[in-house]
Amino acid sequence: MNRIAELPIGQATEWSARDRTFTVECELKLHLVNGALSYEPVAVAPYEKTYPSWQRLSAEGVSFAVYLGDRVVAEIAVSKGWNGYAHIENLIVAQESRRQGVARALVERAVAWAESQLLPGIMLETQSNNVSACKLYESCGFQLRGFDSGLYRGLNPHSEEVALFWYRQTPEQPVP
Repeated sequence: MNRIAELPIGQATEWSARDRTFTVECELKLHLVNGALSYEPVAVAPYEKTYPSWQRLSAEGVSFAVYLGDRVVAEIAVSKGWNGYAHIENLIVAQESRRQGVARALVERAVAWAESQLLPGIMLETQSNNVSACKLYESCGFQLRGFDSGLYRGLNPHSEEVALFWYRQTPEQPVP
């Protein structure tokens, strides 16, 4: 049975280093019309993408891990960002646990944490070639609000990846 547990933000689990690869089969083509971003998936020749090990950006946050028995199968880190929003810094799910609702449960937990901190919303960044993640975030109520076509060129000068910035507003809190 899966359970979600809170971990200290500084505690990185060793399991995550081995499970950071996925196959890209489509990428998002962005459109900006009347100031609103939209996208469409476009098929590409399949290739493997691996994320580097994460670096947590803030000590003012929390990490949640999903356990299957006593084994970690997923983790999310969320912190208070410099702009007042909660910031999902990383989300990783073991390959054998993908497409089973684990990522959604962790995103919902991160959103609940942001709401409990009375933050105005929550944001995250992913890439145009991580279409499954983009669809997940959109289905969880996030809106695509920005992009940066140069962010990943620091890692690879020939990169065509586009950083996508997703936001979800916290419902208005009643004034006491």
